Amino acid sequence: MPRLFTGVEIPPDVAFDLDLMRGGIIGARWIDRESFHITLRFIGDIEEGLAREIAYELDGVAARPFSIRLKGIDVFGGNRPNTLYAGVEDSVELRRLQSIHERICQVLGLEAEARKFTPHVTLARLKDADIGQIHRYVASHSLYKSREFHVDRFVLFSSRPSRGGGPYAVEQSYEFQVA
Repeated sequence: MPRLFTGVEIPPDVAFDLDLMRGGIIGARWIDRESFHITLRFIGDIEEGLAREIAYELDGVAARPFSIRLKGIDVFGGNRPNTLYAGVEDSVELRRLQSIHERICQVLGLEAEARKFTPHVTLARLKDADIGQIHRYVASHSLYKSREFHVDRFVLFSSRPSRGGGPYAVEQSYEFQVA
């Protein structure tokens, strides 16, 4: 039973820049640069047949290439931060792509995603990390902005159940097709 999700890959030079920001928070489990991505839709552990159906439906997604950039560093978890991430500048095209993936998953019988779509790149998992260090890190990196990069495909990833995710494998990539 594969654990699947769809996402957008981060270009190697942008991933390298993010990787340079590692450190400064004791207790953080930093994500490997090769695993950086923007999740569009977490699908989860599903049967092979449903995985094939999803892969088939994703092949028909029509979208135009677009550009995005990462912007700012923040945390999820409020007063008990659990995830350090780089945000993504608002993008109508990215939100449209995510909603297509959401619709495909729901039509094929998956539950609607419970969380609001907040595009981001996870940098580290935070468990028992020092809250003061986390706040200082976020404050010192809050003005981060990547170069704008081109998105002309999305990917169906698989992962093995593990602490913090990764490593991820590309099961299939989908070049944008304009309808």
